[in-house]
Amino acid sequence: MDDVGRRQFLTLLGGTVLIAGCAPGGPGSDQNAPLSAAFNQAINDLDPHGPSAVDEASLLANRQIYDTLVTRNGAEPAPGLATSWTQPDDKTWVFTLREDVTFHDGSKLTSADVKASLERLVKSTGPQKPLWAAVASVETPDERTVKITTTEPLGTMLVNLTLAFILPAAQMGKAGFFRKPVGSGPFAVESFTPSSQLVLTPVKNYWGGASTLRGLRLPYIPEASTRMTSLQNGEVDVTWIIPPDELKRLRQVSGISVASTPGLNYFLTWFNCGRKPFTDPKVRRALSHALDVKGIVANLYGEAATVMDAPIPAAVFGHAPQKPYEHDPDLAKKELAEAGYADGIRTSMMWFRDTGPLATELAQSFISAWAKVGVVVEPQQIEKAAWIKRLTALDWDIELQVNTVTTADADYTLGRLYTSAANRMGYANKELDALLAEAKSTADQDKRKALYGQACAIIWSDAVGVFPAALTATYGVRSTVKGFRPAANSQPEFRTVSADHA
Repeated sequence: MDDVGRRQFLTLLGGTVLIAGCAPGGPGSDQNAPLSAAFNQAINDLDPHGPSAVDEASLLANRQIYDTLVTRNGAEPAPGLATSWTQPDDKTWVFTLREDVTFHDGSKLTSADVKASLERLVKSTGPQKPLWAAVASVETPDERTVKITTTEPLGTMLVNLTLAFILPAAQMGKAGFFRKPVGSGPFAVESFTPSSQLVLTPVKNYWGGASTLRGLRLPYIPEASTRMTSLQNGEVDVTWIIPPDELKRLRQVSGISVASTPGLNYFLTWFNCGRKPFTDPKVRRALSHALDVKGIVANLYGEAATVMDAPIPAAVFGHAPQKPYEHDPDLAKKELAEAGYADGIRTSMMWFRDTGPLATELAQSFISAWAKVGVVVEPQQIEKAAWIKRLTALDWDIELQVNTVTTADADYTLGRLYTSAANRMGYANKELDALLAEAKSTADQDKRKALYGQACAIIWSDAVGVFPAALTATYGVRSTVKGFRPAANSQPEFRTVSADHA
């Protein structure tokens, strides 16, 4: 469907028909219209502990519907459902809950709900499971107190809790609950069509202060050109990710502003270190030397991205800059020959289309550069479902994706993905395992930062992958929207945003 066709498509949700020219913020709209915020990834389900729990689109939805014990104020942990916390010893955390919190159905939130939610996370098989492996028990001395005991010190407890969304214990197990779930967040679910649209309404008695919005609509619009056109036409009030080629033009459009902040999203290209020829780090380093990463990123992304100097973005706690791999095709050929591949290599690279802005162009740039040193790479652009299946089965040679360090803490990425036990890219290193385990277990943040710095050096030196670009978190915002703050992790919160659609 082309741009015009998509804008003319009728979306029937919750009894509301949205028509081109009458969508929120567009011609013919009024102050009763919801604010419309369009992302380029689909919200597939609303289970904050399930298989999509760390997907950016799911987290975007979860931030509006549910609450967590701990939130963030910049880089620092801040009170959420918990007003305070103490640590009696290095394996025990005690949290005091707010008294004035109710779920969207009017039931009171108590420590029993927190206990049930955390225990569900601990028992889950989803992507958050490694974050909670050290939890031994969750106890509730009274309705306002939660005591978490771990098997070993867990220095990431507060960071992890920013992802632990709390559900009503009495309802979370009911069939169909997650089609229209109940949370305690600033917005309640009005209607939800997976991979299409989520419509939310403000909660008038929200403990943190009610939103002034008439409603919040989160449509899935994957095509960048359609999102940009919809923003200009007033059919969408806020949108992100902004493609580099659209950024300069968008800055000149009357009635639209561009808001940005250093991002937590970044491209990575992993080598399958458990499959030949990538079992040999010399081969992996050779492919790194074959790339003019600086030139490729500048050419494709300009101001929309920065060249990375570590396996995590500079905005992440634990980042430590490393010496870039020099672009040296002759050295790459020499290293390949020394590894026994003087006649070259035939391999493949997989990615899915919507993984990130200009992902296909980035993949093609890498493939072209590798061909010049005798490495012939078969491009495999596949559907996301097939990509996920192959990724988890380690059924690939090279893969490209966008990752997000959603907690802004190195443990979320390094400690979750790069351990031998995780086995996410066929890479195993006992020294790295020990560093990551120690960093996770200490509450000394200076020590944690130093340990993650050592971990960055090992991953970079072993050339587990190529880490080309950290994406700037850039949003297009209509002038009718006030109070919007760009989020580094693509999960903006809309409670304090206001809009004038008159």
